[in-house]
Amino acid sequence: MKVGNCMTRNVQVANPEQSIREVAQTMERLDAGVMPVGDHDRLVGMITDRDIAIRGVALGKGPDAKVRDVMSPEVKYCFDDEDVEHVLENMGDLQVRRLRF
Repeated sequence: MKVGNCMTRNVQVANPEQSIREVAQTMERLDAGVMPVGDHDRLVGMITDRDIAIRGVALGKGPDAKVRDVMSPEVKYCFDDEDVEHVLENMGDLQVRRLRF
């Protein structure tokens, strides 16, 4: 099976300058725990609900802290025409536990 057969379409992208409150509200509305972060049509990171909790709230950052201050800047990605099995092997090799299509 190809990744394109099981990926989410119409993905919403956070901006690094948005507040973590805005992104958390969007995640709540979408029932999502992760969002890609883009800047001028370029993927620059990912933000998860865990990033907000651990890198934000736990470290004393308020709801107006910027996404760029808590996001994960390292992004691993795959393409929609790749085999799911190949992507899963890569995830295991890289010790990646979550994948957002």
